[in-house]
Amino acid sequence: MKEELLSEIKYDASGLVPAIVQDAETNQVLMMAYMNAESLQLTIETGETWFWSRSRSELWHKGATSGNIQTVVEVRVDCDADTLLVLVNSAGAACHTGARSCFYRSVDPKGFKNL
Repeated sequence: MKEELLSEIKYDASGLVPAIVQDAETNQVLMMAYMNAESLQLTIETGETWFWSRSRSELWHKGATSGNIQTVVEVRVDCDADTLLVLVNSAGAACHTGARSCFYRSVDPKGFKNL
């Protein structure tokens, strides 16, 4: 990706931008993670998702250890250029719990409810 395009992304004070990952075929929202300029560049160059781990303060390649690689179909940017939508074909679970999507629970008056 050209440097001037990367500079148009509005990163937060920590240099991060939220990235919503969605299944390109079903439109199911799989996960939300953060990207910095380097992980976005790697995502575009490799065609697989890369993110910035806030807890480990390092880049991570989704599926590198689990095998659940996410192949990028398209990266979109919202109207304010402060959120990304990454459309993928996913080789397996997106969630570290083993669930297909990180959004497998709903909020119920009595607490979280598994879908």
